[in-house]
Order: sequence, then C-alpha cells, then structure tokens
Amino acid sequence: MKNIRCLIAGVVVTLLLISCNSGNSTLKEGVWRGVFDLESNEIPFIFEVKGSSPDSLSVSLINGEERFPLGKITYRNDSVTIPVDLYDAVLTGKLLDNRIDGRFIRLTAEKPDKGIPFKAQWGQSQRFLTVAEIPQFSLGGTWDIEMLNPDHPNHTVGIFEQRENLLTGSILTNSGDYRFLEGVVYGKRFQLSAFSGSSPYLVEGEFTSDSTFVGAFVTPRRSVKIEGRRNPSAALADPYGLSALKEGFTTLDFSFPNLDGNPVSLADSRYKGKVVIVSILGSWCPNCLDEAAFLSPWYKENRKRGVEILGLAFERKNDFDFAKRTLTRLIERFDIQYQILFAGQSGTDSASKALPALNGIAAFPTTIFIDKKGAVRKVHTGFSGPATGKFYEDFKGEFNRLVDTLLVEE
Repeated sequence: MKNIRCLIAGVVVTLLLISCNSGNSTLKEGVWRGVFDLESNEIPFIFEVKGSSPDSLSVSLINGEERFPLGKITYRNDSVTIPVDLYDAVLTGKLLDNRIDGRFIRLTAEKPDKGIPFKAQWGQSQRFLTVAEIPQFSLGGTWDIEMLNPDHPNHTVGIFEQRENLLTGSILTNSGDYRFLEGVVYGKRFQLSAFSGSSPYLVEGEFTSDSTFVGAFVTPRRSVKIEGRRNPSAALADPYGLSALKEGFTTLDFSFPNLDGNPVSLADSRYKGKVVIVSILGSWCPNCLDEAAFLSPWYKENRKRGVEILGLAFERKNDFDFAKRTLTRLIERFDIQYQILFAGQSGTDSASKALPALNGIAAFPTTIFIDKKGAVRKVHTGFSGPATGKFYEDFKGEFNRLVDTLLVEE
C-alpha cells in the first residue's frame, strides 16, 4: 500500500511539473513559418520573434521588405495569444515543442468568428518549401492581370521582381494594392503569398508562354481565376477620374466629432485659408495604413507651409467609443499629428451618404485636395503603397506637385 501511495504521489508531482512547464512555455526567439489551412489551399506566412527575455518578446509579420509589428504576447497555461491590434484580431493557439496549432480570429466580426486554422513551426524561414526545378520563365516585369470573378470582373496590374527562383512584388487595383507579395518560381509554375494582419492572400499560376499565364487569386473567402499578360505599359483607370463633385457643387461641407467628441468642420479657423488634404479612411483598411505611413511624416515636414490634413474615418462599428479605441491605436502606431474624425460606419455606401456633395466614394482610401478658397480641386481614389515600386514613386511625385501648385496660388 505504501508503494502504491508513493507511486500515486510521484505521478501527481510529475503531472504538476508537466502542467507548470507547459504554462511557462514561451515563443522561441527566431523565425517561424506558419500555414493557414483552407479547405482546398494552404497559404504560408512568416513571422519573427525577437527579445532578450520572455517579457520583452515582440512579434513581426514578414512580407518581403515589410516588417509589421504585432501586439504584446500573452500566455495562459499551454496557450499563446498574439494580438493583431490594428485589425482587432488575434493569432491564438496551443504552444508545444516550438509549434503552434491555432486560429486567426477577428474580434469585431458581426457573428462569433470561428477563425482561420493555422499551424506554425519555429526555425523555418522559407515561405514556400524548396523546389529544385529550375524556372522555365520569368514573372519579372509588369503585367495586365484580369480577375475573372463572375460577379465583379476586375482589371488589375501586377508588378514583380524575380531573382533566380525567388519572387517579390504586388498587384494593384483601383482601390490600392495587395501589399508585399513574396514567393517562388519553379518550372512553369509560380506561387506568392502575403499576410500583414488583415487577410492572407495566395497568388498561384502556370505560364502558358513567356508572356501569358493562368492561375488563381485565393483568400479565405474565395478563389478567383486569373489571367495574366505581360505588358510594360500596364495601367489602371485614372485614379483622379473615379470620384468627383456633383454638378453644381464646388466645396465640401461636413461636421464630424474628433476623438474628444468635439465637432470639427472645414469652416474652423485651423483650416480656413489653407490647402487642405482630406483623407477618407478606416483603421481596418491596409491601404489606408500605407497612406497614413506616408502622410504622417509628410505632414510634420510640410505643415508650416500652410497645409493641413484632416482624416475622416469610417470604422467597423457605428459606435464612438469603439472608434476612439481603434483610431487611437492607429494614431499611436504612426505618430499622426493631424486630426482624425469619426465619420460613421465602414462601407463605400456609408461614406457616400456622409459626403453628399461627391458623386460617390469608390474605395478606401480616397483623398480630396482642397485649395485655399475651400474649393475641391482633385479627388484621388485608392493608394499605391511602397510595395508597388515605381507606382508608389509616381504617386508621391504627383502628390507633391499638386500640393506645391495649390500652395503658390493666391
């Protein structure tokens, strides 16, 4: 009997030690490879853990040149949770032996979100597993890409760089771009993916010649057939021609609360007699984050020239306290020093109703340029971020030339 009691005591101690060890498990510093497990596809992503101690560990998603920092890691027993603060989402799951088995869950979904299942493994840095097959074609260059969605066919532009079998690049639409895609080419096939906290993307295809391919654009919600054709002059519709003032209007009139709850309008003294850039945005919108990353330092350098920026934010919920929380995170992330107002719930219809002088808002972000007299001079739809290379540089040049022109006017 004594031996049995000793055996039972030993088992209990062992279980307690296992429980304590699992509760103290932490993410191992270094590079991790994750894979979102969809019904018919897998979308790989890469993240890096850094820090000198468990309490100081930080996580960043990696996409090409991009490093997108996530929130503070928390642990509970054998589980780990990594907040994706700007998108009100989390990566959460069981942590064991330098592996995570978990889900990507959106916290602000209208219905309880079951999440997207994923697995991650420490020590793997290759986004796509190595394929020894030598590329027969190159995806490098600029392409016309048709998204063959039966309900909403869409013309896009792809811009890619290929070094041996490694790929980087992005796909541009009239609302913005799909950020930093990264992948591989092998034989006649290619694959690229990206995940920067919002939605994972997968682009895969097969060359039918050196200047054409067929493939698919995959997200957790759908898979759309695509066709590509090499075209050095590939371009989208004029971004200044998609939204405009309605006939008979010359100015923009609105009043929305700032994050202190005080109403703000273009008639306020802060904006009168100045060139004003109005950014229509949402903290949930990846291209809006790219625009904020550009506008915030630009404003600090140029505000003394007589120019102001005013953000009109349309958030996931039509709730001021919720919007204040999400927009405060946005402001802190990019050190934004211009005012951002809460204008209503997200959606192009909602934004169009809130600004009836415009013939409609086609996409987020939309940027409106107003001269010193208060007249709307240009409306720009979408934003081509740094992942788009020359398109981003072209936009910055156009932006600065337009503002310079408005500033020198009497």
